[in-house]
Amino acid sequence: MSATETEAPMSGAVRTSDLLIAGEHVAAKDGRYYATTEALTGEPIARVAAASADDVNLAVDAAAAALAEWSSPPPAVRRAVLERAAVLLGERTGDIVATMSREMGATLPWCGFNVHVAKGMLVEAAAQAYAAVGEVIASDVPGLTALGVRQPVGVVVGIAPWNAPLILGVRAVVWPLYGATPWC
Repeated sequence: MSATETEAPMSGAVRTSDLLIAGEHVAAKDGRYYATTEALTGEPIARVAAASADDVNLAVDAAAAALAEWSSPPPAVRRAVLERAAVLLGERTGDIVATMSREMGATLPWCGFNVHVAKGMLVEAAAQAYAAVGEVIASDVPGLTALGVRQPVGVVVGIAPWNAPLILGVRAVVWPLYGATPWC
């Protein structure tokens, strides 16, 4: 299977997963991969591209370049993107739960909970497109009022540990898209 396929690897199948940089699936510059294995059996699940410092720099540059494109459309466009992400996550729940369970050795209900919460975060972030986006900030200057306005923050790094990878991975990315951090 390739990284662009949406099916989860079944027992015995090994997926190759490349890096996603600037919307393209690409191999690591140095061609290195590492193996992920099934927690309970040790059987291989996937070959995952191991990003080098050069790959990371390319990803950061691509993310920085995408900021203007993400920030400029009207709220309806950003909302639609996040709503679509939530729908896709919902459609792929079964495959995600199965793969997560194999890799983590976690129970199916725990993996399903991870998908449910991550999907909820995407839905909530989508709703923020039309939410109040500023707050009055106290000022020491008489007669002056300051307004804090939320906006996408730019490039962020999030490291999701093994125990709740989807929840923590989505949380690390989705809220900075709006300059908000309600669950961090």
